Amino acid sequence: MKNKLSSYFELETLQTTVKREVLAGFTTFISMAYILFVNPTVLGASGMDEGAVFTATALASALGCILMGVLARYPIATAPALGINAFFSYSVCVGMGVPWETALAGVFVASLIFMVITIFKLRELIIEAIPADLKYAISGGIGLFIAFIGLSEGGLIVSNESTLVGLGSLHVGTTWLTIFGLIVTAILMVRRVPGGIFIGMATTTILGLATNLIQAPERIVSAAPSISSTFLVALRHVKDINSIQLWVVVLTFLLVTFFDTAGTLVGLANQAGFMKDNKMPRVGKALASDSTAMLAGSLLGTSPVGAYVESSAGIAVGGRSGLTAVTTGILFIFGLFFSPLLSVVTPQVTAPALIIVGVLMAHSLSQIEWGKMEIAIPSFLILIGMPLTYSIADGIALGFIFYPITMIAAKRGKEVSPIMYGLFFVFIGFMWILNA
Repeated sequence: MKNKLSSYFELETLQTTVKREVLAGFTTFISMAYILFVNPTVLGASGMDEGAVFTATALASALGCILMGVLARYPIATAPALGINAFFSYSVCVGMGVPWETALAGVFVASLIFMVITIFKLRELIIEAIPADLKYAISGGIGLFIAFIGLSEGGLIVSNESTLVGLGSLHVGTTWLTIFGLIVTAILMVRRVPGGIFIGMATTTILGLATNLIQAPERIVSAAPSISSTFLVALRHVKDINSIQLWVVVLTFLLVTFFDTAGTLVGLANQAGFMKDNKMPRVGKALASDSTAMLAGSLLGTSPVGAYVESSAGIAVGGRSGLTAVTTGILFIFGLFFSPLLSVVTPQVTAPALIIVGVLMAHSLSQIEWGKMEIAIPSFLILIGMPLTYSIADGIALGFIFYPITMIAAKRGKEVSPIMYGLFFVFIGFMWILNA
């Protein structure tokens, strides 16, 4: 069995092992397990049953991870994306007054369009048309973004009315838990200890339990909640998408998920060293995997599914094959029945891992031609835009809008591909719609 796994996932070629891949998959799962609890809370604001959303989230995530691992053979995990789930609940359902059943149908229609453009390789063409420098900027920007998430969730950075953000209070115990985890993980990484990120997370969890900063679960096993209230609801409400406003919602679901996933795939592929001649091998299979997961997720009862930046945590501990993603997918299935145990993985436990991964992903920034302003300006806007807008898609939009402008100003307009010129107009419309 072990030899078959090694052969199928080409572990020897990738210079990795089954043990390392399983550890990487576990690390990725621990880093993103919070979505099992966050997604039901966010979508619950739309009126959806939180228990059903919990189960739908776990199943959709598991399917996407396993497909990504088996078909595309990448160590990249998928799950319902943060940000777009908030748009689903607070903008569409609460803000526009759209019933959650209709919004879910909108996700279903968007996923069908997603699959069509994937089959015709339009998504693949767009990813390959992105200049190498902008891909490096996307990777580095995602690194800053997830580091910012880690600093925020760990309590080291907090909102501030005067300066927007500021240093968190050092009189809070959980903040010191984050600091402890960051110090331990940093030392392990500097000493090149295998699995340093995972060991840091485990050590932080143990300290949290010992000091009562993390509450021990009352039980370990529980039954998975019923999914009956959301299962196939999207199909029954497709007919309700009958206005321009609702089609704009569908388009927004499509665009945000498209560029969120594309940016994440490129960034993670750069981190893992998969990019070859500015192209991502097997990208078509990777895109087909996430679009299938998005379609399944809409039928199960959750917001759009996409590639997760937290996969970088697994890649950082050595994950290089699809076995990493398959392991994460299997753990999502087990997570259905061990939900009380997952509660010990608090934001303070995952925060140090996200910060360190941000450091690792910043390495790609050295590849950008900073000496050429026509490249530096759009690259910097992508880099700084992601954490400051709290959106991968918005950061990409800023850079892609400025890229043709700066290239034309530098009299290099002929080097810009037709697709990039097309994306210039797409993103202007995208920004207009989102900020209408």
